[in-house]
Amino acid sequence: MKASRLGTAVLVSAAAVAILVASGALDVRITWRDNAARAIDLFGSKQEAAPDEPTGERFWRENGLSEPIAPQGVPGSFADLAQEASAGVVNIQTSRTVRGSAGPQFEDFFSGSPFEDLFRQHGHGSEREYKRQSLGTGFVISPDGYIVTNNHVIEEVDSIKVAFEDGTELEATIIGRDPNTDIALIQVESDETLFALPLGNSEQVRPGEWVVAIGNPFSLGHTVTAGIVSAKHRIIGQGKYDDFIQTDAAINFGNSGGPLLNMKGEVIGINTAINPRANTIGFAVPINMAKSILPQLRTTGHVTRGWLGVVIQRITPELSESFGLEGEEGALVSKVMPDGPADEAGIEHGDVIVEFDGQEIHDWNDLPRVVAETPVGKKVKVVVLRNGERETLKAAVAELKEPQKEIELAEKGGATEFGLRVQNLTPDLAEQLGVDEDGGVVVTAVSPGSPAEEAGVQRGDVILEVNRSDVTGVQDLREQLADADTRALLLIRRGDATIFVPVKRKG
Repeated sequence: MKASRLGTAVLVSAAAVAILVASGALDVRITWRDNAARAIDLFGSKQEAAPDEPTGERFWRENGLSEPIAPQGVPGSFADLAQEASAGVVNIQTSRTVRGSAGPQFEDFFSGSPFEDLFRQHGHGSEREYKRQSLGTGFVISPDGYIVTNNHVIEEVDSIKVAFEDGTELEATIIGRDPNTDIALIQVESDETLFALPLGNSEQVRPGEWVVAIGNPFSLGHTVTAGIVSAKHRIIGQGKYDDFIQTDAAINFGNSGGPLLNMKGEVIGINTAINPRANTIGFAVPINMAKSILPQLRTTGHVTRGWLGVVIQRITPELSESFGLEGEEGALVSKVMPDGPADEAGIEHGDVIVEFDGQEIHDWNDLPRVVAETPVGKKVKVVVLRNGERETLKAAVAELKEPQKEIELAEKGGATEFGLRVQNLTPDLAEQLGVDEDGGVVVTAVSPGSPAEEAGVQRGDVILEVNRSDVTGVQDLREQLADADTRALLLIRRGDATIFVPVKRKG
């Protein structure tokens, strides 16, 4: 599958449904000066610059309208909401230096034509450094210039500009980012007090409620779409903290980082991904997930998460029967990391974790999110089912050590030519990715516009084979890709799924 230059292709789960990150070209300008008075009328009171607050406390604005614009039935119009909320939505323009063809768009255009050889003879397809422009959306959350967007919008960029509706452009700096949840916090400095969108409570959102998305799809400029919340707690294969809100409000390339609003004008989600095979399936990161990490992003620039030290898996009907369980709820422990918190607490493989720190674990995917949000050092009660009996254990939550994203380079014809950055699979990394530690190489980054990106390879994939030969490590992958001809057949593990992905070398 070839990914559009306006977005990043992601191949998802066993069904191999294509989920694409909704970043791309856009053209947004927000009239925050002209709209200030109207925003005051709609959202209640004049906004002043937020004072400094202690570490870990809220620094964003909350609480929109006391009553929805359309509390019952189908709204007669979304115009008032869209007009006022647009003052807090911004266009994010980024630039990064990459090495590759100086004019990749022309190289693709001439590929396969009688002019391809002539194009290459004149050096247009030679390797060199050039600037790659990219665009996304964001929204202001505090009057002093803090802005939320997606991590993939601003990751590995050289410069960031935030454009407002009246044409004003401000340089932005990255305050913090979290690749695991695809959330980033940036900030602009302005002589004006900026209009901030209030953040709502995504836990209170119910399927069937009306929502409005604001963004800039396909460079068409400021665009408002409306729909309903289709579902909650969707897992789409983006990472172990997946917990997306699904909506049928139109979301396209260019909406990444934009707000999903309820009828009170509150942000309840961050528009992040789409299913390109359908025009009514979009996904947003719940705003409560953002609020749980924003204080850390503001103060430290990264997120510190709790770690229990277990590898878990879903309980299938067959496993439920084998373990003598009454249902399929909980997280089945398949491995306990030596000397980790779970090991010291007495948790054993074969245990089913059904409660953690007072929170019931209904689905196995609930556990990583609950543990991650637990403060490091906190002693918690863990309830497990063991041999059909409930046991309560105590565990001291440790800090999850994120793997170093060191770039493993390869010779020409190896991983870098295919657009892959990789590292060896370690026990901790295997646990974080939810895969078995039985060989393979982890993809830590995929270069934009590369063969790997076009094929749908994504960060977090574990490459098990190249052309039907096992991959034992980074050096092995280098050699196998270097020996590959024009195409490499990769066997990839992604979550619970194992899929074959053909990657075609350019040139």
